[in-house]
Amino acid sequence: MTDQISDLLARLHNAYMARKSVVEVPFSKMALAIFDILSKEGYVSKVETVGELPKKSIKIELRYVSSVPAVSGFKRLSKPGRRLYSVAKNIPKTLGGYGITILSTNKGIMTGQQAKKSNFGGELICQVW
Repeated sequence: MTDQISDLLARLHNAYMARKSVVEVPFSKMALAIFDILSKEGYVSKVETVGELPKKSIKIELRYVSSVPAVSGFKRLSKPGRRLYSVAKNIPKTLGGYGITILSTNKGIMTGQQAKKSNFGGELICQVW
C-alpha cells in the first residue's frame, strides 16, 4: 500500500456508508494522531489501540447524530505524488470554518486552527467536514 492515509479515510468513509458502529484500521503513529484529533473534534466517538505488534490495530467507534453520520465528507490534500505545504497564514478553511483541516507540523499532527494559533505551517494532510 503506497498511501496509508488515503486508505484510512476510505475505510472510515466506507464504514459510515455501510452504517457500521465500529471500524478497525492498521496501527501507525500518524493514524492514531489523526483519529485522536477526529475524536477531540467530535467526528468519532472513541479511539483505542488493540493488540500487540505486528498485528496492532486502531479500533474506532463511529459517531452518528440522529442516525446521520457525523462525518459527511473527506478530502485528501497532500498525496504521495504531489505534496502540499502551507505557511500558517495560508492554511485553508474547510467549508468556511464548518470543517477541519488536519496538517503535519514540526510539533506534530494538529488542526488548522491550532497551527494558525501557534503560527506553524506544515504539510496539509486532509480536510474533514
